[in-house]
Amino acid sequence: MEVLDVLEENQQPNYAGFWIRFVAIFIDGIVLSLVFVPTFMLFYMPENGFLELAQNPNDFDALITYYSSLAGFSIMEFIISLLYFSIMQSAMYQATLGKMAVGIIVVDENGNKMKFGRAVGRNLAKIVSGIILNI
Repeated sequence: MEVLDVLEENQQPNYAGFWIRFVAIFIDGIVLSLVFVPTFMLFYMPENGFLELAQNPNDFDALITYYSSLAGFSIMEFIISLLYFSIMQSAMYQATLGKMAVGIIVVDENGNKMKFGRAVGRNLAKIVSGIILNI
């Protein structure tokens, strides 16, 4: 549950709308891209099979090296994203950098700070929702 203001006792949450959430996730995407773009370039260095595969698409060794690098990058990207969102939402500020920029905080169903385990579960559930929408 995301709210704009810290809840006082018996106060109803003020939920953030679509566009403010969109801006927050856009900012978070920029922050994460500052980490992922340089890392992506490291995974696609010539020694990782990219050039060999481009020169000879039938080179099986280059194909294995290339897709191994791609899998390694994807796993690393998943772990870093999961940790970024989970740690930031369960930390003192209760928000990612994008949410902080637009004034959103993340709370549990009682309006309290979310625990790390719950934040991980929540972010994994977002992935399941995304998979369903992409079908």
